[in-house]
Amino acid sequence: MSSESGESDDENKMETVFEAVSLESSGDPPMEQWSSLEVVYDVENSKRVLQEEGLYDPGAPDICPKYITMSSSSVERHVYYRYPAITDPGIMAALLKPEETIIYSDNGQDLYLALCKEMNQCVVRCFHKELLCDKINLRYYGLNPVAVRAMAMALAYNKFVKEIYFTENFLNTDACYHLGQMLATNRCLVALDLSGCRIGHEGVRHLLANLLKNRTLKILNLSRNEVGDEGMAYFADAVFNGLFIKEVNLSRNNITGKGMSLLVEPFQTYNYITHWDLSYNKLFTPGTYAFLMAIAETTKNVINMNLSWNALSGFRIGQALKQLLTVRDLQHLNLSNNKLQDEAIEQISLGLSAAKKLVSLNLSYNPMTPTDALAILKQLNLRKVHVSCVNMENVTVNKVFLKLLDQVMSFKPKLNVTYGYVVGSFKGLGPDERELLFNRLEYLCKRPKKNKVDIALILLQLQKDKVLLMPPKELFDLVSHAGAPVDNDLMDEVANIFPGPRVGRGGATININAMVEYSIRKFPDRKLPPSPPPEPEPRSVPTSEKKPKSKGKKKG
Repeated sequence: MSSESGESDDENKMETVFEAVSLESSGDPPMEQWSSLEVVYDVENSKRVLQEEGLYDPGAPDICPKYITMSSSSVERHVYYRYPAITDPGIMAALLKPEETIIYSDNGQDLYLALCKEMNQCVVRCFHKELLCDKINLRYYGLNPVAVRAMAMALAYNKFVKEIYFTENFLNTDACYHLGQMLATNRCLVALDLSGCRIGHEGVRHLLANLLKNRTLKILNLSRNEVGDEGMAYFADAVFNGLFIKEVNLSRNNITGKGMSLLVEPFQTYNYITHWDLSYNKLFTPGTYAFLMAIAETTKNVINMNLSWNALSGFRIGQALKQLLTVRDLQHLNLSNNKLQDEAIEQISLGLSAAKKLVSLNLSYNPMTPTDALAILKQLNLRKVHVSCVNMENVTVNKVFLKLLDQVMSFKPKLNVTYGYVVGSFKGLGPDERELLFNRLEYLCKRPKKNKVDIALILLQLQKDKVLLMPPKELFDLVSHAGAPVDNDLMDEVANIFPGPRVGRGGATININAMVEYSIRKFPDRKLPPSPPPEPEPRSVPTSEKKPKSKGKKKG
């Protein structure tokens, strides 16, 4: 009780020392608007800027950490760490979500650079630049076959390039595979040149695998690729399934008639190829007849057919070519450098009247006789034959051919016919070089006043001595020692007009017999003097033989 009473007494003893009196006046602003009480924060405070952005929280500094249980679930963060956790930079998205696909432009330039970087391949600047042009020229470029994959992928959706030339680049099977994949999606490419790339039959298989899906490619050059008959089997399958190519070049591929015969059955289904180049192959073997007959029977759209350098010959080939001339749109037929003659040429000549649109026929360098050439010209004399150019280079003709040609040219002035040599009796125009040469030699040999030389007698003497060939230098020495003022240039010209076989490395000789032959015709009265008969040998008298005795009397 004493303690409680003591405390109450103390409270009662408290006295008021000072009481603040309100000094507010009716004219002063309220206390909340006093400028001295306004707190001005520094705008440049970095923590305040972070706080406004939600990246910093000052926390509660007046709370003592000893009253906070660290294991309590209500504590969201450590009291000494006032910054929130770092925002996820994308680790979770990289681990849990698929990578975003990069979309490149259709021209393929950026895609090509990215693929070259990924494959660790050198960038072909020429190719990268021409992706925006209508033609890419990589002839003889020495491409790495591995780099063709990046090129093919860059061309997959390109809408600029229409022609590509890979001539002589030695592409392998993998490169042909990627080019085939490119042809499946490309819708702009028109011409593809793989000449001399040595892709072989396996490369042809990969190239044609997806070419059936392409409807824009029109020109395919596969020359010098060692396709062979095995590659023609893949080509035949592509034709059967609807190959849309219009111009095909298969020259120099070691293709025989067996390989061409594989196309006979596919032609019954689909045959719209207009340009064929089958030169420098082996079509002289059996099977070519069936191939040509199949073309004549299944299509009317062939425009150009090149069958040169194939050793074609025989009556059956002639019949097939006669049937080929009946194709409605055929304009150019090249049969040069074969073995066509006699019956084959006769069949070809009979088929010219059926070729309504044929423009040019090439029969150069065939073993044709003047009779064969005349048979062709007789058909050109007909009005229903519309061929405007017939090429028969290196084919001999006769005088009858020339007379008929003048007659044909009189009513077909635009006809162009070329031929080789003319055989038969005819007189050449212009001066004879041999006569001019002998006149010069005669003048120089008769020029000296004292020692005149007869060139005809010198030549006759050489022939008599059985000197058939003589170098120009030796003939010059022989004539100049005789007294004629000749020169070396004149002897060289003699060697050009009367040439003999060369001796050694380029040693020219003069044919003495040829000079004597012309000399006899020019100077028929000049002959060598007859050689005197050999003198009889004196008869020797034997010593053992005695003289006969005289029977007369001796004179005294």
